Amino acid sequence: MSEPLHFVVKTRLVEVVERLGEGAALPPERVLAKDFGVSRWTMRQAIRELIADGRLRARQGQGTFVATPKLVQPLALVSYTEALRAQGHTPAREVVAFDEVVADVELAEHLKIAEGDPVHRLERVLYADGQPIGLETTYLSVARFPTLRDVLEPTGSLYRCLTDQLGVQFGDGEELVETVIATPREAELLKATQSLPMLLLHRNSRDTSGRPIESVRSLYRGDRVGFRATLRP
Repeated sequence: MSEPLHFVVKTRLVEVVERLGEGAALPPERVLAKDFGVSRWTMRQAIRELIADGRLRARQGQGTFVATPKLVQPLALVSYTEALRAQGHTPAREVVAFDEVVADVELAEHLKIAEGDPVHRLERVLYADGQPIGLETTYLSVARFPTLRDVLEPTGSLYRCLTDQLGVQFGDGEELVETVIATPREAELLKATQSLPMLLLHRNSRDTSGRPIESVRSLYRGDRVGFRATLRP
């Protein structure tokens, strides 16, 4: 079976992208279509797929540019801040919400509390080098962490606050990764379109005694972030 034409064009276009280098402007769509001997529709489809793959980035009113390499984050119980800094990037956070909500059935099960119990909700946009890459919502039991709002700097590292200020020792956890489409609100916060693929992570962490610490929902832009896990037999 022959490959779809736009896929063949995409493969050839990757070679152009690699020759141009990071940050370079991609030639206009009409020029590329003429050089490749294909229709503008076919070229547009190939470019869109490379944007979704994170190889290209479109800037409204400016054109399309070769993107910087994706950030590769470890699937581990580590601080977002420390993980980014270790790779030479500058992390930042913007607080969307820091309030109390009541636990529904699912959240109560994750945190081992009763349905309806109060829960801290911390929702933040995650940035790397000034660009939004993720939307993280963390839930923690108010009964377990009654002073959290007093000791946590909302734009700072939650993990460092939990370990240094509240004496928590992280033990283990589970993380589920899936692909989703962002809601209009999420897309707006991440400065993305709803058509952009997103990676959704669900994490539940426990301390060294097995007691639940947090339940986290993290949504990442699929064009800017990838994840790596270390596997052992």
